Amino acid sequence: ALVDGLEVAGIDVSEYAVTNAKPEIRDFLQVAGADSLPFPDKGFDLVLSLNVLHNLRLPELDRALREIVRVGRGAAYLNVESYRNEREKANLLYWQLTCEPFFAPEEWAWLFERCGYDGDYGFIFFE
Repeated sequence: ALVDGLEVAGIDVSEYAVTNAKPEIRDFLQVAGADSLPFPDKGFDLVLSLNVLHNLRLPELDRALREIVRVGRGAAYLNVESYRNEREKANLLYWQLTCEPFFAPEEWAWLFERCGYDGDYGFIFFE
């Protein structure tokens, strides 16, 4: 374990990323998509998704959120790109390379609720 008493597991959709991950974490990673997690129901005390969900189209995003709910036992934290005004939306549009959904915070919150996600979340804004 990286930390005594702590077991971790992670995924990345990129085989290259997993193969070239730092040696000390590589054995804890596997290639998989966020919309089909290779983990058992309620298998994790904490589920983290950092800067991933904005890369998914709406059907995959819906499935990924439901997967996060499925594999967690309650505690979760999501981080996604968002915007609060037209300037930040334009900045996000110019910055994004792989961003699919462009949602304001209240739209993200609506989607989280729709998918049964009630964990914590935060946003990245491009001021």
